[in-house]
Amino acid sequence: MPDLAGIVLAAGEGTRLRPLTELRPKPLCPVGELPLIDHAFNRLADLTDAHAANLFHHAEMLGRYIGDRAHTVVEAPESLGTAGGVANLKPWIDGRDVVVTNADQYLPGGLKGFAEGWDGERCRLLCVPNGKRDFTTDDGVEVGYIGACLLPWSLVKNLTTDITGLYEVLWRDELAAGRLDLFVLPGDTVAIDCGTPADYLAANLHASGGASVIGAGATVLGEVTQSVVWPGAYVGPDEKLFRQIRVGSREQVVTVAA
Repeated sequence: MPDLAGIVLAAGEGTRLRPLTELRPKPLCPVGELPLIDHAFNRLADLTDAHAANLFHHAEMLGRYIGDRAHTVVEAPESLGTAGGVANLKPWIDGRDVVVTNADQYLPGGLKGFAEGWDGERCRLLCVPNGKRDFTTDDGVEVGYIGACLLPWSLVKNLTTDITGLYEVLWRDELAAGRLDLFVLPGDTVAIDCGTPADYLAANLHASGGASVIGAGATVLGEVTQSVVWPGAYVGPDEKLFRQIRVGSREQVVTVAA
């Protein structure tokens, strides 16, 4: 197993999840019993115990939650993108190869086996043969990237803190040169990018086996079906929630349809 530095990309603003992300950063939105950031750290633990995260939106709140469990860097005055975010962590990476995962990805299968057989020279991307069509394998199968990659230090060291993405400054050129390593999981792999209310709800329902997810301290007096009720939220006695996300106390109720 290579000596890996593990990074969670957690600086996104989560604009498509508003108004949820006006209350807390997307990495702190719970899926099942855990915030998304904890799911991400748990994935990294399959490969390394050295963890870091980049922060931007609600950075203070997210930093307090992470505490000393990981090295954190706050990006300011703007978020640096996926490539800039990794580059900004180069002093901490300190010559190691890197495993990166997106904070908003729900991957219940984790990353076990992802680094097996990796040559440590090419970028390895975790993909599935359904959903998005981001890349094409050598045998002509179109696959979608699902938010985790292995990056060799030989390439990471050349990244800059300009605001840009890994595809634009790294993967596109590696793909054109035939050096991109696509690690393709089975087509039935569960991989949900929790970028929209519908996908966020789908991740929660998968985590719960299809039942509504009721957070700790929530007050549910009405009927809740295939929905998510955040910790401390309130559902009144005459309410019927179906495929909705409820947040906020009785005085500040917010409901998002999925």
